Amino acid sequence: MPTSFDQSVIAEFRANKGRVGGPFAGGDLLLLTTTGAKSGKETTTPLGYVRHGGSLLVVGSNLGAARHPGWYHNLLAHPSVRVELGADTFEALAIPAEGARRDALFEQVVKVSPGYADYQAATTRLLPVVVLEPARPGEVATLADKLLEVHTWLRGQLRHVRAEVEAHFAAGPGEPPGLGLQIRQRCLAFCQTLEFHHAGEDGHLFPGLAPHHPHLAGAFARLAAEHHTIARVQGELAALLADIGTADPGRFRAELDRMSAELNAHLDHEEAVVLPLLAGIPWPPARP
Repeated sequence: MPTSFDQSVIAEFRANKGRVGGPFAGGDLLLLTTTGAKSGKETTTPLGYVRHGGSLLVVGSNLGAARHPGWYHNLLAHPSVRVELGADTFEALAIPAEGARRDALFEQVVKVSPGYADYQAATTRLLPVVVLEPARPGEVATLADKLLEVHTWLRGQLRHVRAEVEAHFAAGPGEPPGLGLQIRQRCLAFCQTLEFHHAGEDGHLFPGLAPHHPHLAGAFARLAAEHHTIARVQGELAALLADIGTADPGRFRAELDRMSAELNAHLDHEEAVVLPLLAGIPWPPARP
């Protein structure tokens, strides 16, 4: 739970479109909302940040304490996070940097905010540097747009996983520093998002559409059945990536290609059936 001090900062931030006073006056501040690793409840934390290309960097300094902050443990379990920056709110993927990449990014952070070097000096714990990769949605005006946005993000994560797998094998024997956690976070985010997406379709979207399109009852049943198959593929994908350190590159690539093709084929089929039905439904839905 946020402290009373954090709550006052959060309230001031939201009331003034990101501008706050006190110890944060004039600094770069964002609000990071994570999902509890154990509780599953959302928690919002004010954090300083440094820009890095199109991403944002945050550091798990915890003021130099011996333990990582709670928000860091949360994002390891649930990599998809929400960021408030100024007046904007957006979803992002949180990926901790490792090895040489972490060290280089920490140096960049310290150049902008030297206080982090003091926090590192105060503890033997290596302060985590987390890269927040913002989602970049297109124009979303209908429920069809929203579904396509989710599918585009899912396809993008699969491509990222494949690129990082190739980087792993190109580096030769052993796991290159910083790659294992990147693959894990992307795979975890992909699987959690796909599971949530399918639960929403099975629980709300398909039952809501079916009475208005009885001729598509078979198609909806097929999609629902496919979700069980895709859940199995998700588990296979996670297990495959967990064993990358000892995998044969040729067999690994073949299995990854098979799983990716099956996942993409499902997304393609779902779009062909469902998108035309959602094109006239506004998003976000109007308030009652």
